[in-house]
Amino acid sequence: MTQIIQEALKPLASKYIWWKTPDEAVLMPERVIAQVMNIGDYADVQWLVSLVDDEVLREVLTHADAGQFNERSWAYWHYCLGLSSVDCVPALPVRRFA
Repeated sequence: MTQIIQEALKPLASKYIWWKTPDEAVLMPERVIAQVMNIGDYADVQWLVSLVDDEVLREVLTHADAGQFNERSWAYWHYCLGLSSVDCVPALPVRRFA
């Protein structure tokens, strides 16, 4: 992720990764992006989509950790990004303990 995108993500980071400073949060831009994809309001999601391309969103979604997405957002983004068809959404990621 470029420095320009990380800087542009700071306002979203302060809103959606409230437990860290924006500077700390953007060190993991994929986490900020996932959080906006999951719980972002319409305006913030639209701004995110204009900031990064669909391939970045697909990468975030396909490499999501357990708990990063709720079922509704998971299904929406899979449909929106062309990763699945109706009623064929993959299961949410789950935590595995060794």
